[in-house]
Amino acid sequence: MFNTLQNPLSLVGRLLLAALFLPAGIGKLTGFSGTVGYISSVGLPLPEVAAALALVVEIVGGLALIAGFGTRLAALALGVFTLVASFFFHNYWGVAAEQQFVQQLLFFKNVAVAGGLFTLAAFGAGAWSIDARRAAA
Repeated sequence: MFNTLQNPLSLVGRLLLAALFLPAGIGKLTGFSGTVGYISSVGLPLPEVAAALALVVEIVGGLALIAGFGTRLAALALGVFTLVASFFFHNYWGVAAEQQFVQQLLFFKNVAVAGGLFTLAAFGAGAWSIDARRAAA
């Protein structure tokens, strides 16, 4: 049964993962100064560069997942990006007790998303993708 669902599930998985990153990247683009301020608030250096890099990774990576183009590389980049961002922006171990629950929840949600992205990087986009069409040509 799952063999027949592999391609549609791969597509749905890519679209759902992209639904997290593409709107976030667009939000960083349209609210660039707010993103820079948020990055500054955690003490990261070069917040303008970090904000620009983050929005490019999220927008380009999200579009790559949707199209299934360069999927393995995009998923790997988004997975690493997600893990790194989690340590800086959801450090539940370093916040006040009343904030720990939500930050811990967000941290482990991101860990799970990264796991899904690394699985996608390992197995590829599936047959319903540009990657598969290019491999067949």
